[in-house]
Amino acid sequence: MNVLLTGAHGTVGSAIRDRLDERYEFTYLDLEEHPEYETAVADVSEYDQLSTHLEGQDAVVHLAMPDYVGGSTSREVSWDPGFERSTRALCNVIDGAREAGVEKVIYASSNHAVGLYEVRRAPEIYHPGHGVMVDHTVPPRPDSRYGLVKVFGEGLGRLAAEVHGLDFAAIRICAVRDEPYDHPYGDAERGVDRGDWDRGSEGYEEQVARLKGMWHSRRDLAHMVERCLETEGIGFDVFYGVSDNDRRWFDIDHARERIGYDPEDDGEEWDAPPE
Repeated sequence: MNVLLTGAHGTVGSAIRDRLDERYEFTYLDLEEHPEYETAVADVSEYDQLSTHLEGQDAVVHLAMPDYVGGSTSREVSWDPGFERSTRALCNVIDGAREAGVEKVIYASSNHAVGLYEVRRAPEIYHPGHGVMVDHTVPPRPDSRYGLVKVFGEGLGRLAAEVHGLDFAAIRICAVRDEPYDHPYGDAERGVDRGDWDRGSEGYEEQVARLKGMWHSRRDLAHMVERCLETEGIGFDVFYGVSDNDRRWFDIDHARERIGYDPEDDGEEWDAPPE
């Protein structure tokens, strides 16, 4: 299977490359060359740059987002110039895939498309017994302009699926981390390394509690992408990118049933960071 991977140099892209490189014929696309592997250099917000790389592909895994419109913690509702580039890139990828005869798009959506379910219940939601489970049927509740762009991508994907027959899987990615921090203590330990807090402090412990619910291990993320690639007839669907964490508040039963997602990791099994 020929697969175009946009945003290949990022954290999620590296998790896919590390675990699926030998399984598929990938074209790795990003804004600049990478010294360790061949890169197709293009800006996804420029249709003419992108379209040539869509030819001959069976699927697209779309991770690239050219502008973060203020980040996931901003609650602004005003216009941001990043909307134009970010939404144009989504139109380019989805319409370009349709024009090129690509059968499937796997879209890196985000938990921030429904992030207010967390924001309105934090920090209680980070601990066992919170009683919350957000599934694929809930209305979008973006927590930021970043989340709003992700909702736009999902809506555009649904339109392409239902009107043009494109298979479109939106993965609402939770918390994938680079290799040194790929564990439920990762955000807390990264804060220690930056000097944000001390190990065992209140800030440290809250980060551990949150990530034990939100963690999506790199191998579970790659496995979910693989299952989306291998499952035929998805149409339009939404799956939560999260490991089988006991205290998670995002549903994975739908992904188990629909695409055969079978995660290996559970944040609750860790009681200390790796040495």
